[in-house]
Amino acid sequence: MKEEYFKWYSPHLHREVEMLVFGHKGYPVIIFPTSMGSFHENKDMGLVGSAHWYLEQGLIQIFCPESNDRNSFYNKHIHPHQRIQNHIAYDKLITYEIVEKIRHNTGTGKVAVAGCSFGGYHAANFAFRHPGYVSHMFSMSGAFEIRNFMDAYQHEDIYFNSPMEFLPGLHDGELWKMDIVLGTSNWDICFDSNIKLSDVLESKGIRHWLDVRKDRHHDWPVWKEMFPHYLSRIKFN
Repeated sequence: MKEEYFKWYSPHLHREVEMLVFGHKGYPVIIFPTSMGSFHENKDMGLVGSAHWYLEQGLIQIFCPESNDRNSFYNKHIHPHQRIQNHIAYDKLITYEIVEKIRHNTGTGKVAVAGCSFGGYHAANFAFRHPGYVSHMFSMSGAFEIRNFMDAYQHEDIYFNSPMEFLPGLHDGELWKMDIVLGTSNWDICFDSNIKLSDVLESKGIRHWLDVRKDRHHDWPVWKEMFPHYLSRIKFN
């Protein structure tokens, strides 16, 4: 299984960033790390390995960028306004420094995005903010509101990065073309968040799969079961 390491200076984050890329060709899949996770977390925890068949067959390439959570949502030493601005800078990193460079690897001009736990938030937020770039969104045990990180601070940038808030008013036709999976479990600490997001999607007539696994914890074993299952939904050329 081919593995490449990349490091470059990001003009959006104003610092160096790191990313691992797995596979030699195929449909681009971006996996976000969990809260404050590193670029190698999804490899270390076995999520990348769970997709080894797809990688070895040349059906997908997996891109694992680092997070910016320590400088945004989890940085309590800066004002909430700066926290959300730092997150928006990360969104621009993903959009312009990664997705714009890899989306034409396929005929669709789109990518798939995925993530576990807070990575599920990042996947959903990116997909719903940029539906023209995303063909598939696989969230595993994600949560979709960010007000608890903002210390009651109010700003439109918070609204437009909280899917449970901005999604009801979103009318981009590309959203109805997206393949959306919300993976969770009845034991999942984010179970209620997934039910609520599913209800929003249902109310808008957006097809999606709410995959509720039985008696599984919010942890890597169930995510490693989910991920290869969800990858089978991609229509490979």
